[in-house]
Amino acid sequence: MLLGVNIDHIATLRQARLTAYPDPIIAAEHCLRAGAYSITAHLREDRRHMQDRDMERLAAMDLHLNMEMAARAEMIEIACRLKPQAICLVPEKREELTTEGGLDVAGQIPAMRDAVARLSDAGCRVSMFIDPTTAQIDASVAIGAPVVELHTGHYANLTGAARDAECGIIAQAATYAASVGLEVHAGHGLTLENTPAMLNIPELQVLNIGHAIVADAVFKGMEQSVRDFLRCMQR
Repeated sequence: MLLGVNIDHIATLRQARLTAYPDPIIAAEHCLRAGAYSITAHLREDRRHMQDRDMERLAAMDLHLNMEMAARAEMIEIACRLKPQAICLVPEKREELTTEGGLDVAGQIPAMRDAVARLSDAGCRVSMFIDPTTAQIDASVAIGAPVVELHTGHYANLTGAARDAECGIIAQAATYAASVGLEVHAGHGLTLENTPAMLNIPELQVLNIGHAIVADAVFKGMEQSVRDFLRCMQR
């Protein structure tokens, strides 16, 4: 299982004071040294953390960049210019603290199909960040997306039997997605405590984790935080 590290919250800390530090690009370098497979960065319309210049610098680096973004005209234009290796289309609301759920692909198939086609033509591999449901998986296939990332935020907020049940739903969705030809990733809200259950889902190839890694790094450094998650993810 591969680890993608989301470095948005390095930029969140920087933007709190509008300083030049901490630099998310330096954070990306630490993550790669520690063994991360990819770097994820979300360029939001409100620019609350990552900035355009951050994305330009990341796109120029020798790394596997996964750009999270809303499927809106401005972001599609930026992505087609930067040409990151991967794009993850996510829902976005200005009033939310963080992404609250999966993208409703099934409810906007024409728009999503056009976005995937444009981004694919630019050379980007497109993933749809979706809730673990058959309807959203089928819609992702219908629009031509090769990858889905299953939203684990609901799972991460549960405990006990309820969390076990949600893990089962994610597992069933991963099995179904793989059976219809999709590459399957997962992420949101994962921590060292709740990640191990994901290892029992063989179809999951990549976990994208950000907030917990950055939070742990406050106490033990970025590279150690990444290494701890990599050890946790060994099957």
